[in-house]
Amino acid sequence: MAVELLLLLLLCGSTVSEVQPSHKSSPGTLDFGFVPAKAYDTYAYHEPGAIGIVFKLVHGFLYLVQPNSFPQDLVKKLAQQKFGNVQGDYQKAIYYEIGFIVAAALGLLFVLLLPLVGLFFCMCRCCDNCGGEMHQRQKKNADCRRGCFATFLFVASLIISVGVLCAYGANQHLTSQVRGAKKLVHSNFKDLRIFLNDTPGQIDYLVSQYNTTKNKALSDLNNVGPLLGSRVHERFGKEVRPALDSVLTMAGAIKETKEALENVSVSLEILQEGTERLHANLTDVKIHLTNTLNDSACSAAQAASTCNVIRNSLHQLNINANFSGLPGVSTQLARVNDVLKIDLSSLVQKGYGAFNDTPDLVVNQTKNILSDIKNLLEYIGSNITSFTKMLPVQKVLSDFTIYLTESETYVQDYFPIVEQYDFYRWLACLILCCMVILILVFYYLGLLCGTCGYDKHASPTTRGCISNTGGNFLMAGVGFSFLFSWVLMIVVVITFITGGNVEKLVCEPFEDRTLFKVLDTPYLLNQQWRNYLSGIVLKNPDINLTFEKVYSDCKENKGIYTTLHLENLFNISEFLNISMYTEDVSLKIEHINVNLSSVVLLDDIGKQSLLNFSSSGIDGINFAAYLTEVNKGVTKVDLLSFANDLEAKADQLPKGALENALKGHANSIRMIHNQQVVPLEQSMSTLNQSIRLLQRTSSNLTLSSCTKFIQNLKVLDLDGQGREAGDCEVVGKRQKVKVKNVISAVDAAQLLINNDASLVIVQETKKYMDMIIGYFEQYVEWIKESITMDVAACKPIANVIDTAVDIFLCSYVIDSVNAFWFGLGGCSIFLIPAIICAVKLSKYYRRMDTEDVYDDVDTIPMKNMENGNNSYHKEHLYGIHNPVMTSSVEQW
Repeated sequence: MAVELLLLLLLCGSTVSEVQPSHKSSPGTLDFGFVPAKAYDTYAYHEPGAIGIVFKLVHGFLYLVQPNSFPQDLVKKLAQQKFGNVQGDYQKAIYYEIGFIVAAALGLLFVLLLPLVGLFFCMCRCCDNCGGEMHQRQKKNADCRRGCFATFLFVASLIISVGVLCAYGANQHLTSQVRGAKKLVHSNFKDLRIFLNDTPGQIDYLVSQYNTTKNKALSDLNNVGPLLGSRVHERFGKEVRPALDSVLTMAGAIKETKEALENVSVSLEILQEGTERLHANLTDVKIHLTNTLNDSACSAAQAASTCNVIRNSLHQLNINANFSGLPGVSTQLARVNDVLKIDLSSLVQKGYGAFNDTPDLVVNQTKNILSDIKNLLEYIGSNITSFTKMLPVQKVLSDFTIYLTESETYVQDYFPIVEQYDFYRWLACLILCCMVILILVFYYLGLLCGTCGYDKHASPTTRGCISNTGGNFLMAGVGFSFLFSWVLMIVVVITFITGGNVEKLVCEPFEDRTLFKVLDTPYLLNQQWRNYLSGIVLKNPDINLTFEKVYSDCKENKGIYTTLHLENLFNISEFLNISMYTEDVSLKIEHINVNLSSVVLLDDIGKQSLLNFSSSGIDGINFAAYLTEVNKGVTKVDLLSFANDLEAKADQLPKGALENALKGHANSIRMIHNQQVVPLEQSMSTLNQSIRLLQRTSSNLTLSSCTKFIQNLKVLDLDGQGREAGDCEVVGKRQKVKVKNVISAVDAAQLLINNDASLVIVQETKKYMDMIIGYFEQYVEWIKESITMDVAACKPIANVIDTAVDIFLCSYVIDSVNAFWFGLGGCSIFLIPAIICAVKLSKYYRRMDTEDVYDDVDTIPMKNMENGNNSYHKEHLYGIHNPVMTSSVEQW
């Protein structure tokens, strides 16, 4: 059922391999949000604290004892029950375990010999041998020896103390971690419960996000006008807009031409009438001036020369520009007015409107197809929802939840029993530590009392009570050492063999994942299956599903669907094949056929209006004649300058009637200039501007060839290569009228819409279809990523394995057990030098029954032995009371 749940968790995954992105356009990126997921509480990592230093020392010691690599071959043979079939397997096993075997042998030797040595030592002392005789011989280096023995014993006791502290710390560490393991176990169960409870919600979220895809697709379908229609509009707009813009420009030019013609007509009439009037007035002025100059006053010597100068300049008083011979423009104006009776700008705007209605036209002509596509999208969504409801996810989850609850209840029920047995273990280890502590207490008390109570001036037989007590403590410590040491060593050997091998054969291979490689050995756990895990989970042992890969993926918190390769067992593409649906959508979209034949850019009336304008006769105007006259002055001389000069010459004449008459004529000339010449100059300026505008318009209408027209008709064909939308033969060979070229450009754009619209629409529809399909492909890609990393992330499974093996077994139990035997073993080993030093040192602290006495302090014991008294003197020689010596003397 576990497999069944895992398969049902990810019902959308297998379609990912079925659907591959095929669209070239990049649709808008959809935001599906984040798959809802709760954080897991378990932190599968253990930090041992200060005792971790001891753990590292133990690991280093185990490496010295067992430096060999993990014996994969031996383990595989043992698992396949083939161990021993090949000669040399036992030798390989012994070679691998040689370090443990040697260490265990030494420990067993310790267990066997130390009690025997203690027994013989006790029997020897009972016979007054091995230091049992209460007599101490005097030696010169006695103080040095005593100090050395005390120092060695103290150092050995310190080392034993460190060892027992390590053992006690390991014992306490294991107990505290076992008690805290309940919280860790509860955390793992909680994560598994989250794993089971959140998975249906994650599946529902994946399925619900189809609505995001569907809504985006529906939104684009509802906006088919702005999207598809605008694309078609943009494609044709590259040709249509320049053509209509040129027509609109031409309409503006027609209006400007009319205004210019009107200005020319009015200005010409004004100039013709004004120049006639000016000519008459100037003629009158000349007549009057001539009459004045013919006066007798001009015959005088003083005025004759001046009058002659004035008389010779009178011919300048005449008009310069003659507008009476210029032809009128009334014919051209009438023709242009006839053209303007047709509102060409409105016709162009109508063409713009018809072309800009392309999106609406697309909407109206695709209503039925879009309705079918929307129904198909709703059908897909209902299929996904109905399919998820058909799956027995809730039933499987309910069964697993029950199983998980029962397991958690089982652990909670038996955990107190585990704690109880752990208390017994803790108590037993504590008793072992207390044994060592008892020995240390005797050693430390012996050193304390012996050192503090020792009097170097006192003889061995007169030592104080404190010193004697210290010696007794030391001997008591020696006795308990013999009693307890073999028990300690038995425990050390058992825990060493067990803990060391588990560390080397389980913990270290698990840490470097060698253990998983062994488990992944083909045909190891089942001789019929190549891959055991895939045979159990997927019922197909040929699929490459390994323990190592599953564990690694779960450590990375990947989805369980990808981790266990569940697509090989549960392929839902038969039920949820999005590629099939996308094909249906594609077929529906491909049926879109938009007819743009109703789009008319410019009707025949507008074209005829342009042709009429081109034949309005503007180019027949004699612009050179007009410009020749308007570039002339109104009069041959500047009347103001002439009047001023006339007035200046009048001032040269003698005062009198002649002077006054000439000045009157000067004022008359000024008045003619102001009243007639200035208005005529303004009219000439207007005429000049209008004529030049008409000249430009006329020159723009005429082209030397159709080259410019062909350039304007360059368009991109449907294959992306340049081609000419029209040539000179389409619009008339070597047309010289721009109007006809504009009309031809409009006709070419209209021809493009009528003939190539279907192919352009097919291309743009394909892009539009790719955009819609792209949403589904994004959805599938998002499902793929979510299934890989987010949905049913199997981190809790890796946490359970890490908790059981790495943390509980290795970090809690094995590291603590190894630290315990390491500390206790060190204590047991250093008990041997401590025993030796304590026995030797006790001689210097205990009160002796006899002692060596010398006549000469410089006499050595060998000299006394030559005298036959064996260095024993009677006590009365020194006045020392000794019951033993007293009885000896009496007998003597």
